[in-house]
Amino acid sequence: MRQIVLDTETTGLEPSQGHRIIEIGCVELLDRKLTGNTFHQYINPERNVDDGAIEVHGITNEFLTDKPFFADIFDDFIEFVKGSELVIHNAPFDVGFINHEIKLLENTSGQSINMIDTSCTILDTLKLAREHHPGQKNNLDALCRRYYIDNSNRQLHGALLDSEILADVYLAMTGGQTSLSLDDASGNTGGYEAIRRLKTTRSPLLVQTASDDELKAHEEFLTLLEKKSGNTVLW
Repeated sequence: MRQIVLDTETTGLEPSQGHRIIEIGCVELLDRKLTGNTFHQYINPERNVDDGAIEVHGITNEFLTDKPFFADIFDDFIEFVKGSELVIHNAPFDVGFINHEIKLLENTSGQSINMIDTSCTILDTLKLAREHHPGQKNNLDALCRRYYIDNSNRQLHGALLDSEILADVYLAMTGGQTSLSLDDASGNTGGYEAIRRLKTTRSPLLVQTASDDELKAHEEFLTLLEKKSGNTVLW
């Protein structure tokens, strides 16, 4: 099963008010495992970013000046996500913005283009979190605390970083118990550190096998144990 965990950053909150996407970040899951494949692109929105939005993600108008337009990156984006299940936190927001960009692209090109929820299926992790934890905070930071996911690098919102964090949260939330629940009401985790993602570039773990002499000594010990106990050794 191929899933793409996706997040966007935008110039503001409402596409109906002319707001646009300025960043898309995606990470790939294959059979619930991170593959290391990503899609990440900043986008020139052809308009100014609201001051309130800049306070959230830190992406300025000056930074976006030389970035490609949505039309320039669309084919590569669709090629990366098509046929997958998109895993998105508060999916209506991101899907609404992506479909708005597609409609603008349709108007410019004069061609009919599939909306993103036609090219992909959608899983909303916010809806899933509310089902798991009714009446509680279920934003990404709250879920990181709840599932002991390390989000210490998240000083500002960023589409690729948030997608990587959401992938960890989604896997923890849908994989059953992932750690001992030893925290008290104050949030003390009893000394257990947050889960930290291992880098895909890490060296493989060393597997140390027993030598012939060690295997022989083990067999001799089992034989002696059987004689002493009068029973058959089971291991």
